[in-house]
Amino acid sequence: MRHIFLILLGTSLLAGCGKGAADKAKADDAIALVPVETAVAATRAIDASYSGTATLEADREADVVAKTSGVLLKLLIEEGDVVRQGQVLARLDDASPRLSLAKSEATLRKLEADYRRADEMFGKKLLSLEEHDKIKFDLDNQRAVHDLARLELSYTQVVAPIDGVIGKRMVKEGNLIQINQPLFHIVDFDPLLGILNVPERELNTLKPGQAVSLAVDALPVQRFTGVIDRVSPVVDAASGTFRVTCRFAAAEQMLKPGMFGRIDVVYDRKQDALAIPRSALIEEDGEAAVYLAVLAPPASTKPKDDASAKSEDTASKAPPAAPPAPTMQAQRRVVRMGFADAEYVEVREGLKIGDQVITVGRNAVRDGTPIQIIDATPAAASGVPVAEKTP
Repeated sequence: MRHIFLILLGTSLLAGCGKGAADKAKADDAIALVPVETAVAATRAIDASYSGTATLEADREADVVAKTSGVLLKLLIEEGDVVRQGQVLARLDDASPRLSLAKSEATLRKLEADYRRADEMFGKKLLSLEEHDKIKFDLDNQRAVHDLARLELSYTQVVAPIDGVIGKRMVKEGNLIQINQPLFHIVDFDPLLGILNVPERELNTLKPGQAVSLAVDALPVQRFTGVIDRVSPVVDAASGTFRVTCRFAAAEQMLKPGMFGRIDVVYDRKQDALAIPRSALIEEDGEAAVYLAVLAPPASTKPKDDASAKSEDTASKAPPAAPPAPTMQAQRRVVRMGFADAEYVEVREGLKIGDQVITVGRNAVRDGTPIQIIDATPAAASGVPVAEKTP
């Protein structure tokens, strides 16, 4: 009886170990599945565009400098004020220039009277030609001196050289101003320019007059339209780029010089391109590829030994079990791209409508990796854009 008990105990322990090993193998298989999210390749309208970043700058801006010296008596504008060309911005002390003008004007009147008398005497042959010409020369010289004194007096009123907005005031009332000292900085907000440094491969695609759109960090919910103003015909040999200048309206002064933004230039559009999200692309070894979610091939069958055949006979007597769920795996596929925009890219070769591409988790899989699809996007009919969940 003792021997029989020991034999039964050993058999039950072996059976328990075998069941535990099988459960552990099943758990390992479940853990080995990599969770991924997918999107379906479908036809949609897609734009061919170029995107770049630029800092906005004013087309016209100027520093207002003093053209004469003197004490600043009155400021007539302040920072942020809109001014017009020729508008008086400030007044300098004009006492000395005004006296100089009065002195030159008195001398001018004297010489004009002398010239009239000399002209009469020259007509009566009482004055030589040489003396007549000398008096005329002195009169012309004094007229120039008088005009210069009047100009110096006008410089005591500082005027705006261009239309714009006062961006900066550099002086205060009572300061002693020297010649060529900066007083104000004026910025013309309309238009504003964004300069792109574009790779030379785009030289034949970007042309003056093409429409562009701008998004700035300071106003994230708005987009501003503009146009390519000019394209430089010269490629910089050091950087391999050329300059593209885009022009934007001030949009009621919402855009400001110095703002940083992203400029998109759409130069072509395809209505029925086979497209996938950009998040599905992987660029390796100079080629573009994606990972597809495909059904894994069925497991290969092995020759049955006597023990397995006996276990199958025993299992056949039990109720039939549910068929196993199909297993998915990742499959690497090289693709050839076409047009691309901010979210989608056209695939010209390598995929067909309805293929599922991995968008989230693509970096964690390799060719043949078992996967578990967490959130697959259902296939859409050809010609209908598909809304994918992107990371």
